Amino acid sequence: MKLQIEGQNLRVRIGEEELSRLLVGEPLVSQTRFTSSLSLSCTLKAVPSEAARFTGQPDAWVIDLPDSLVRAHAANLPTREGLTFQLESGEGDPLELLFDVDVRDSVRHRRAPRP
Repeated sequence: MKLQIEGQNLRVRIGEEELSRLLVGEPLVSQTRFTSSLSLSCTLKAVPSEAARFTGQPDAWVIDLPDSLVRAHAANLPTREGLTFQLESGEGDPLELLFDVDVRDSVRHRRAPRP
C-alpha cells in the first residue's frame, strides 16, 4: 500500500495482490517507523457500507472503503481511473480520498499468460 498526501488530498494505491486480500475481507496494514519514538500505521478495509470513512488516531489511521464500490472497481481493471470520495474534515475543505489499483501492476497481472 502506498500513501500520498498533498494538502487535503490523500491517495491510497495498492497492487493486485493486495486487492485480492482486500476482496476476501483481509485488512491491509502499512507501517512506517520514522524514528524510534515516531511511527505511523494505516489500515485499509473494505466494509459493507455506502460511504468511505477515515478514523483512527494521529499515528494509527483506519480507512474504510465501501466493499461494493471496491468490487465494481476491481471488475473494471486495468484502468487509470480510481474511486474518489469527499470526506468531511471538520474544518475548512473536505479531505479528498482517492483509491486506486496500480495500473501497471494490473496490466502485468491480468495479461500475464496463465499456466
